Amino acid sequence: MAASTPHPEADTDSVQTGPISLGIDIGGTKIEGVAIDGDKRLLACHRIPTRKGNQAVHDDTVTLIRHLLSLVGPNRGPVTVGLGIPGRVDANHGIVDDAVNLGIRHMALGPAVAKTTGLPVRVENDVNIAALGAASQADNTLIAPETTPHSEAARDQVRRPASEPGRDGPRALPDQDDHVVAFINLGTGLAAGIIREGRIEHGASGAIGEIGHISVDAHQFPCKCGQCGCLETVASGAAVEALWPGIAHPLPDLIAQASKGNQHAKEVQDIIGHGIALAVQIVALAIDPAVIILGGGMSKTGQPLLNLVTEHLNKSAACSHFIASLRLPDRLRLAPADLPIAAIGAALAGRMAADSRPSELIGKEIAS
Repeated sequence: MAASTPHPEADTDSVQTGPISLGIDIGGTKIEGVAIDGDKRLLACHRIPTRKGNQAVHDDTVTLIRHLLSLVGPNRGPVTVGLGIPGRVDANHGIVDDAVNLGIRHMALGPAVAKTTGLPVRVENDVNIAALGAASQADNTLIAPETTPHSEAARDQVRRPASEPGRDGPRALPDQDDHVVAFINLGTGLAAGIIREGRIEHGASGAIGEIGHISVDAHQFPCKCGQCGCLETVASGAAVEALWPGIAHPLPDLIAQASKGNQHAKEVQDIIGHGIALAVQIVALAIDPAVIILGGGMSKTGQPLLNLVTEHLNKSAACSHFIASLRLPDRLRLAPADLPIAAIGAALAGRMAADSRPSELIGKEIAS
């Protein structure tokens, strides 16, 4: 069922007169949207069930955008839109390929939504926007409903321009100079998003962060990608479900059973814990981020997950002075469970759409 949360302190004469950023996270089961203002204040939230197919995804996204605007009210400044979606995304052109769980083979989603709404739209991969949303939390500068800024410095930071020239163009988080944040998405699969100097890293082909398909695990479990031994087969929600089946919330139950002395649970827990710790080490050694955030559905397990990963990182550190010197447990954070970080990240990414130009793909947007 759809749910809406307008900001309780919304003031259409003041708060909404500035720029508004809408963020839409298009997932396999739900589409969640938020509206934030120029000070990163969360003004409204709304979610609807996901329907599959190009036309349905387009129509539902547009409906959600219009509903968020109605919640914000008429007295608002310029509006930008950011969309996050699974699959291979060409962020420069707003094109989505192979979003299998959504029934999308090929779609020019950005141009389609921009044409229908008349708003500037940017499309990013769902893990990348979750990374951006989580990175925005790193210094506690994002303001949630019914809260106030943590400091005047936070207000000053978010007032800096969101579109300044640089290595790759505009930055969604202009306050994060020389700052690298890695987000490890422990969902059904395994992938990482990298935020460097406030920008999403894409790589040459958009495959940056696909660490789930690094074939390194000694168990050599088969992976859906065709390889064996992929990290995703031992460090993801699907891996836990396969190794500890028949439980609605398998990871919390696995950890609880292992703590009670269940030998099989201990063995499975060791496989999963080692796999996630290995993912952390790979990201740390390849990217060397200041902060590594664990997110996705598995992160809702909370502190027990963090304890498990820390235990396995410490095991590696105990036999390697080099690994110990990296102090990886000190870099770990859990993504906040009480905020729609992916939708927030989409809204932040959408701010870079303000300078978008019409695409030659308009008119071919929805057809597969």
